[in-house]
Amino acid sequence: MDPRLRDLLVRGGGLVVRRDAIRVTPVWTIQAAWRAGRLVRLLPRVYGDAALIRDTTSDLPPLARVDPEVARRAVLAYADGRGALSGLSALDAWGLRQQPPGEPLYVDLPRGSGLRGRPHLVVRHRAGFAVEPPQVVVRGGLPVTRLDRTLVDCWSLLPPVDRLNPLIRAVNDRLTTPQRLVAALAEVPRTTDRAALCGLLDRLTAGCRSPLEIWGHDRVFTGPGMPAFTRQARVRVGARTIYLDMFAEAERVNVELDGAGTHADPAEREIDLRRDALLATVGILVVRFTHRRLVANPAEVRQETLAILAARRRLPMIR
Repeated sequence: MDPRLRDLLVRGGGLVVRRDAIRVTPVWTIQAAWRAGRLVRLLPRVYGDAALIRDTTSDLPPLARVDPEVARRAVLAYADGRGALSGLSALDAWGLRQQPPGEPLYVDLPRGSGLRGRPHLVVRHRAGFAVEPPQVVVRGGLPVTRLDRTLVDCWSLLPPVDRLNPLIRAVNDRLTTPQRLVAALAEVPRTTDRAALCGLLDRLTAGCRSPLEIWGHDRVFTGPGMPAFTRQARVRVGARTIYLDMFAEAERVNVELDGAGTHADPAEREIDLRRDALLATVGILVVRFTHRRLVANPAEVRQETLAILAARRRLPMIR
């Protein structure tokens, strides 16, 4: 291979754009390296070192057979500064879901850019799109669509079973808020299963922070006799700040829903017991329901909760 072309590949992390190559070397050097099997065309005008191909026997397009990090850089080189990773590729960059092998990459571009989709690459053209804040941020050195828009866009791209987790994680990790997600959804009037997404955002706005809490909210802890629980209520106990899952303030009762994997570690169980004891020092009763019991006996859990709340109301200190 021409040493000048090799130098460009080294400086480009294994990638070279045709425009840059022909500035320092004749165009035939690219063609010769490609014919000799030393270069592979990943996208129009974007080439990679053939050594980057991980599976030489697969029928998948070359872009699907290089390391994901290399593939993302190749896509952005193809976009030539006009695009940002979006959809499932942006969700990967945000660390909320890893793209599996064979899944196409996504890039957003301004309408009228002239670039189109390729094998293993989905190009989406958006009116008024620009690779700058607030529409685009930099993650890991790469431009990606802002998180709230990314999550809304991915709702229709993910299978139903995988849709809730990225949204819930993003809110729990304080990467975004339900209000920002609602605003992003307003930007996308046509969304698959829009009613389901609106319902999820309503639950997140109400304070639900797990699929189990959403299930309990819909089937157990709302309706006749139930108070308006404050979810994720912030309580100060001495120097500590504690967040309560579902707090009935008048009755001073906090309902905690323990997930299926909760307390597998005895140390975690001890932490929760100490926390519950600390809350008791300020008159807050913690009532815990397991995942199994909540799902298997929702009516029983509901009646027990109502009985506990009624008993607390009869205590002189609660009146």
